[in-house]
Amino acid sequence: MRRVVITGVGPVSSIGIGAAAYEQALRQGVNGVSPIECFDSTGFPYFMAGEVHDFRPEDMVRRLSVEEWGRTSLFAASAARLAVADAGIDEDVLASSRAGSTMGTTGGESQILERLTADALAGGYDGLDAGLVKQVSSARLSQAVNRELRLTGDAVTLSTACSASNYALGYASDLIRSGEMDYMVAGGADSVHRWSHAGFYRLGALTEKACSPFDKDRSGIITGEGGAAMFLESLDSALARGARIHAEVLGYGLNCDASHMVAPDRASIAACMRLAHKNAGIKAEDVDYICAHGTGTPANDFTEASAVVDVFGDNPPPISSTKSMLGHAMGAASGLGAIASVLGITGSFLPPTINFTALDPDMPPIDPVPNHARDADVRIAQVNGFAFGGNNAIVILGRMS
Repeated sequence: MRRVVITGVGPVSSIGIGAAAYEQALRQGVNGVSPIECFDSTGFPYFMAGEVHDFRPEDMVRRLSVEEWGRTSLFAASAARLAVADAGIDEDVLASSRAGSTMGTTGGESQILERLTADALAGGYDGLDAGLVKQVSSARLSQAVNRELRLTGDAVTLSTACSASNYALGYASDLIRSGEMDYMVAGGADSVHRWSHAGFYRLGALTEKACSPFDKDRSGIITGEGGAAMFLESLDSALARGARIHAEVLGYGLNCDASHMVAPDRASIAACMRLAHKNAGIKAEDVDYICAHGTGTPANDFTEASAVVDVFGDNPPPISSTKSMLGHAMGAASGLGAIASVLGITGSFLPPTINFTALDPDMPPIDPVPNHARDADVRIAQVNGFAFGGNNAIVILGRMS
């Protein structure tokens, strides 16, 4: 079984596009939340989101026609393009190798579906734009990556919602580890759209202005968007081509309790952590940092912190939430968290939880890295991803030794 390493990262986020900009924003604790522009939010009491305002896919993709692909697919392809450039691999070599992609998502191309729905209501089905209908399938996220990079291997889109990027990273690492594939692009993508904003509001899970994970006054999520991609290959491959190695994928854990559609399950989350540690061949005390799922809802944060203490004891490692800066990027969330963790490993720092005033007194004893990034020796990072329906996925990343 081959060791799997990450040699390229490609974040497209509301706080920065590309590894350098993203890392700088994480270090500075930048707030990427602003008033919604992608749809008319008139009538919504809450109208903030983590949108990627400076996203210009025409400046990033080279082979895809921007007009023929939806925003989410373009997030995926652009993130993949950034990851491959960061990996420094010759694209002709990549195109002639056993290489593929796996991308996670929650809503796929829901912006396209919403537009088609409005058109159908206004003029009937006969007048629908066939080009837009073609863009609806969520399968196009990974197809966009493969077409943009001329990959001929797997093109798999995983729709396990808010933990989907971690599922994708685990799936891709298995293909590399087993020798079935030589290179994989893994991550996720999602866009801000009306249905998810409305849905989370109706659930009572949306907050008005700021996401404040683990805070005593936290009140919910802020919807977000973006793309996350990581370039994976075997350690032998990376060493042979003299690549810069960001981190090693030590292992992962997956489970699904399916006990409730939206409520997280403490015991199941703790069990997923233990599965991830066992698969990675580490102990809980080896983990230096936890990138939390950290949505900012009262139930999620309390359950996650409680499960962490169940596994790590009363002195767990620092645990922070990038969603405080990015908003909840849904299917891209754990991918952007994984990239933040990779950058923390290589740059020896912990991303902060911003918008923080004081720890919830009912919360177990945790260190949320409040408001400011912190210098730290991060050898092993744990990336948490939890989704509706009890779909839990946790990835363990390590510094190359």
